[in-house]
Amino acid sequence: MSGSSTGIVGLGPVLAANRGEISIRVQRTARAHGLPTAAVFAAADRGAPHVGLADEAVLVESYLDGAEMIRAARATGARSIHPGYGFLSENAGFARAVSEAGLSWIGPPPEAIELMGDKGRSKHLAKETGVPVVPGTDAGGPAGSGDGDASAAEISELAAEHGFPLIIKALAGGGGKGMRVVAAEPELEAAVAAARREAESAFGDDRVLAELYIERPRHIEIQILADSHGSVIHLGERECSLQRRHQKVIEEAPSPLVDAEMRERMGAAAVALARACSYEGAGTVEFIVPADGSDFFFLEMNTRLQVEHPVTELVWGVDLVEQQLRIAAGERLALAAADLQPSGHAIEARLYAEDPAAGFLPSTGLIRRWREPTGPGIRVDAGVAEGTTVGTDFDPMLAKLIAHGPDRPTALGRLDRALADFELLGVATNAAFGRALLERADVRAGDLDTGLLERALEELDQNPPADLLAAGALALFLADTEGLGVAPGPWRRRLEGYGEIRIEGGAISGAATASGARAQWGGDGTLLCEIDGIARSYVVALEAGTVWIARDGHHLCLAPERRQRAGAGAGSGSLEAPMPGKVLIVETANGQRVEEGDVLLVLESMKMELQITAPAAGTVEGLELEVGDRVAQGDALVAVAAGTEEGEPG
Repeated sequence: MSGSSTGIVGLGPVLAANRGEISIRVQRTARAHGLPTAAVFAAADRGAPHVGLADEAVLVESYLDGAEMIRAARATGARSIHPGYGFLSENAGFARAVSEAGLSWIGPPPEAIELMGDKGRSKHLAKETGVPVVPGTDAGGPAGSGDGDASAAEISELAAEHGFPLIIKALAGGGGKGMRVVAAEPELEAAVAAARREAESAFGDDRVLAELYIERPRHIEIQILADSHGSVIHLGERECSLQRRHQKVIEEAPSPLVDAEMRERMGAAAVALARACSYEGAGTVEFIVPADGSDFFFLEMNTRLQVEHPVTELVWGVDLVEQQLRIAAGERLALAAADLQPSGHAIEARLYAEDPAAGFLPSTGLIRRWREPTGPGIRVDAGVAEGTTVGTDFDPMLAKLIAHGPDRPTALGRLDRALADFELLGVATNAAFGRALLERADVRAGDLDTGLLERALEELDQNPPADLLAAGALALFLADTEGLGVAPGPWRRRLEGYGEIRIEGGAISGAATASGARAQWGGDGTLLCEIDGIARSYVVALEAGTVWIARDGHHLCLAPERRQRAGAGAGSGSLEAPMPGKVLIVETANGQRVEEGDVLLVLESMKMELQITAPAAGTVEGLELEVGDRVAQGDALVAVAAGTEEGEPG
């Protein structure tokens, strides 16, 4: 880090070397302290909100190119760079390059980034510092020695001593990338290979470690702040146990599990570790905690601002970005641990462009309506707006909804209401899924663990309410009769679980409709419907034969049924792209015999991998794709012709 003799003012202009909501978050705090801001944008982000907020913005080829970020800083006259999170935020080489360019780096020292970003070395340092760690491979040796990569022999030795399950993790990076849980010996080789491949793709580093996997653990992290003068404090804990595929979905502060005594022990461990690695700035020490809260084990340290930092800010009344700026400017921490007192409870939900009813596949499209919720204790950190096109180039997170209240039940209620009141049309989201999750008795009781969400998937109703489909049909009927450009009736749409909707001769009927229904347009894109004597209000967007309609977090898109495709995608065993993306792996070839469930292709979209598997035994045909090819949603990928091998009974 490089401080300034003129204090925080000397950091301006500040370049936010990131995109979306974190760029906006950094810029808002910088501007609140009188600092001009600069931004960067990729071609896909032209016109994005973070670009419009900045005084100046520079087009870059990639958010991962550190040289381009420094070029952008020079082009805009920026004196400092804030990396946000993700991308270059934990890249020690970039941190060094920023300082070598004569700019202030708003982040921890590169040596701390290197040390704590290496899971093997950081785990060894934690052990040396007296912080409990989970049993695992330790090829890294003392901090600063070895490369930390676990060999097959070391992983097998760990399994022999402690048994299964084990977890394989990428040494570099985080966010669930390069992470695999192994339940038994036969799965080990393939899991390690997959973790290495994903780690290399995500971080350019295929090294892994292995640890004993603690079943049904809680994920609890401690927020720390450290200045360059030796002061280190913590701002309590955050509970991040509600996860899907190792990605956090709901986070809160404080944890329902942690009492004052445990908070003190965990906080002291986090502070000791920060001192041991000569940390400066904002950082998070993450712990795995057994379900009964009997102990805690060091997981990793994130040397950056966390996505979930707003819950800490609301509970502790501290602007963490402001503290990052002050520390980068060389100031002493003005916060004293003895004077800091938490207030109330805060909960955050991440709003993703994804369709939970379709296996959480990413959703793309134009945002046709965006109205953020308001009210006591509600905060929205968003990176998109009405008119933004959501594509496949970046992570699908659209916004974070945060609710603060005097106690946990109040915060839960406010967050549920915020998810219901958020009006978003054009892409599917996980808003209704989040509401269903928050309504579960175990979640409300604070009985959480990192596997809860995955176990709950089968129990949560993923279908929109029947009245939403009926209201959508009524919207189509009104639009048709008023000449608003929707395809004329008769019009029909089949939605699994709700039967068929028909509009014919001015009448609406079908399994999903009620016996009596009427509707009229309200103001500002709303539709007022009365179905079986119950009146409700919906928000609607119409275009080219398609209706987007939403209520209380539930979202539905009604469009004319897709016509049957010709070619390879037309057979009974044909497979179409469930989402737009890029072909990452091709595992098969035309003429190859496959069994049901065999992986044929792997697609990548919005940083997520999706396996395309054989629906039945048969022979591969119609495959014309290669690694790197891009596909649109609905494109024909490959077909599996049903049949038996020669010599098999028919």
